Amino acid sequence: MTSKNSGPVPQETFADAPEVVEELPEISFDEQRFAARPTRLRPRARRRSIDDSPITPPFEPTGSNRAYVEWLEEQSMLHDAERVARQLAGKHTMWSNPYAHPDPRAALARASVWYTAYPLSHITKPGQSFLNSLGSQELWEAFKQVGIDAVHTGPVKLAGGLKGWEPTPSVDGHFDRISMAIDPLFGTEDEFRDMCETATRMGGTVIDDIVPGHTGKGADFRLAELNYRDYPGIYHMVDIPEEAWHLLPDVPEGRDSVNLGVEAEQALAAEGYIIGELQRVIFYEPGVKETNWSVTPPIRDYKGRVRRWVYLHYFKEGQPTINWLDPTCAGMRLVMGDALHSLLDLGSGGLRLDANGFLGVERSFEAPAWSEGHPLSLAANQLIGSLVRKVGGFTFQELNLAIDDIQKTGAVGPDLSYDFITRPAAQVALATADTEFLRLVLREAMEIGVDQASLIHAMQNHDELTYELVHFAAAHRDDVYELGGEQYTGQTLAEHIRQTMRDRLTGEAAPYNAVFTTNGIASTTASIVAASLGIDNLDDITDAVARRIQQAHLLLCKFNAWQPGVFALSGWDLVGALPLPRQEVQALISSGDTRWIERGAYDILGVAPDAKKSSSGMPRARALYGPLPEQLKRETSFASRLSEVLKVRKRGGIDAATLVDVPDVNQKSLLVLVNELASGTTQITALNFGPEKIEARVQSALLPAGRAFDLNTRRKVANIDEMSGFNLELPAFGGQAMVIRD
Repeated sequence: MTSKNSGPVPQETFADAPEVVEELPEISFDEQRFAARPTRLRPRARRRSIDDSPITPPFEPTGSNRAYVEWLEEQSMLHDAERVARQLAGKHTMWSNPYAHPDPRAALARASVWYTAYPLSHITKPGQSFLNSLGSQELWEAFKQVGIDAVHTGPVKLAGGLKGWEPTPSVDGHFDRISMAIDPLFGTEDEFRDMCETATRMGGTVIDDIVPGHTGKGADFRLAELNYRDYPGIYHMVDIPEEAWHLLPDVPEGRDSVNLGVEAEQALAAEGYIIGELQRVIFYEPGVKETNWSVTPPIRDYKGRVRRWVYLHYFKEGQPTINWLDPTCAGMRLVMGDALHSLLDLGSGGLRLDANGFLGVERSFEAPAWSEGHPLSLAANQLIGSLVRKVGGFTFQELNLAIDDIQKTGAVGPDLSYDFITRPAAQVALATADTEFLRLVLREAMEIGVDQASLIHAMQNHDELTYELVHFAAAHRDDVYELGGEQYTGQTLAEHIRQTMRDRLTGEAAPYNAVFTTNGIASTTASIVAASLGIDNLDDITDAVARRIQQAHLLLCKFNAWQPGVFALSGWDLVGALPLPRQEVQALISSGDTRWIERGAYDILGVAPDAKKSSSGMPRARALYGPLPEQLKRETSFASRLSEVLKVRKRGGIDAATLVDVPDVNQKSLLVLVNELASGTTQITALNFGPEKIEARVQSALLPAGRAFDLNTRRKVANIDEMSGFNLELPAFGGQAMVIRD
C-alpha cells in the first residue's frame, strides 16, 4: 500500500517497536476475589416440573381446593426463592466480593466475545438435548478456535403459564418465565451444570437470564389471582371493587383475561383505580393490545370471595409486570432468589437482566404515567447488580431506552448494557453507504458519558432489528440535529431514519424482511446485507453473491469488534442464516409477531445435515456459510476470517480501550474511531461501509506524532503528518485496525 504523504512503506514493520500486545493485569478478575461458587454454597430450591407433583386431577383447580393451592405453591418461583435465600443467609462467604459499583472492564476480562444461543432454533444430534449440545467439548473447541469465550444460553427455564393443572405454551419465546426449573424441552439441570464445567475447563463462561420485569402466567400469577398470601404483591395488579365492574369489559368464555381498550383505561384511571396510560404501548396491535392493562374474569379466591383484577403488562398479556415497591417485597424476593439459584446452584457466571428498564411506574397528573427512566428502576437495578457482584458474577441489561437512561442505569446497576445505540445506525450506514447518522449517534453517546467499553455490541439476536430510536423520538424529541445538510428535531429525525430503514430493507426492495409492529424489522444479519446490496430475491443468491454478503457481514463484525466493549454474535450469524419464507411459520406470525421468520433453525456443528427442523419444531433456515467445523477448515470462510478479526481485537486490547474521538471524514462511507488503549497507546479503526474502494483520509486532533501500524499485518501504514492525519486505501466493505507508535 502507498501513502500519499509518506511514500512506499510496505517493507517497514514494527518489529523493532514495542510489541503491540497489551500487558495483562498482574491479577485477573477471578483472582481478585474469593471463589464465586464455593462448594459449601450450593443452595437448592425444591424445584419440580409441572407434571411431577404427586397431587393429580380430578381435584377441581379452584381456590377452594386446598390441594390445588398447595400444588401451585410448590410450583411457584417465590416459594423456591425463599428456600434458596434462607440457605444463604448468615454465611460469611456472602461478603467476599466488592459489589457497590458496576465494573465493565472486570466483566470484559472474564468474557469479551459472546455467542448468543437461541434454544428453539438450535439443531442437535437425534435425541440430544440443547444443553448437552451447547456443553459439548467439540463446540467449545470450535468456539476457542474462533475466539469466542462465553455463551449466553438464552431462556431455558419453564415458561408460558398454567390453566388449571395444565401447562400452556410460552407466548414470547420463553421470556415469560414461570419456574426456576429447566424446561425438559432443552435438557436438565445436570446438563446445565455440566455445560458450565466444560466452559470453565475451556476458559469460558456461561451467561444465563433472569427477568426482573415480568413473569408468565404460572403458579405465582395464579396464586396472586387467588389472593393467596404475599403473591398479589409480586405484580402490579389491582383488585377492582364490584361496584366498579361496570367499567370493565367482559372476558369471553375460555379466556383468562382481555386487554383493556383505551376508554376503559381512561375510565378506571379517572376513578383512581389504575394509573392509566403509560408513555408508550410496546407491541401495540389494534384489537389485540391497545393499552398496557388487562382484566381477569370474576375469580373466586382461596377464601371464597369473588374478585376481578386489572394487571399491568408492558409486553404481552401473558407477561404480568412485577411490582418492585410493594410492601411485601414479594416481587423483589422472587427475582433475587432466581438470580442466586442461577449463579450459585446452576453455576453460571453472568446474568442478562431482561425488561429491567420498566421496574418503576408512577401516576402523573399530566398524562401519561411516568414509566420510563423512573428512579425506582435505577434503585432496583442497583440492588440486582450489587447482589450478583456480591456472589462473584456480573450482569448486563437489554434496555432500549434513551441514551441518557442507559447511561444512568449502567452507572449504578448492571456491569454491561446491550448496545441499543449504534446497531441500527450501523445498518443504516451499510444500507445507504453513508456513516453520517452513525457518527452522530456515537458522538451523542460520548457527550452523554456512555463508556463504549460498557456496551455489548451485538449482531443479530432473537429480537427484530429494533429501530432503537427512543432517544430521539421521545426523550430528545424537541432537540435539533443536523443530518445531510438539513435540520431535524429529534422526533422528525427518528421518523426519517425509520422510513429510510423501511424503504431500503423491507417492502419491494427486500420482501423477505418484514416490519415488526412499530418496533423494527424482522430480519437476519445476512438478509440486511442482502437488502443493502440491492438483492430483492433471496433465490438469486449465487456463490459469488454469497461471498459479497460475507464481506459486508464481516465489515459489521469489524465495526462491533474493533471498538471497546463486548462483541456478540449468534448462530444465525455464524452460519449465515437467511429468513424463513412466511408460509413456513404462518401459524406463529398470524398474530403479527413477524420475528419468527428470522428464527430459523441452524446446525452450528453440522451434526444433523438431513434435519428439516430443530427438536423444538423450528424449520431449518437456508445457511450461506455452513457449519462451524467445516468453515474452520477453509481459510476464506466466514468463521476463519472472523477468527482473524478477533485475533486483531485481542492483540490490540481493543475491548478494554476508551473511545476518545469520532472525527469527520472525507468520504461519506468512511467511519473512523479513535480509541485510547489501557497502555495509553492510540488505536484507530477505519471502516468502509460502501461497495466501492475508497482513498480515505484519517485525521484527528487526538492523533499523536508517530507511525500508524496495521494490527493484523504489523506493517507500517503511514506516518502521521503535520495535519495530525494520514491517507490510506480501503477496499469495498473493508476495514483496518491500527495503532500509533513512535
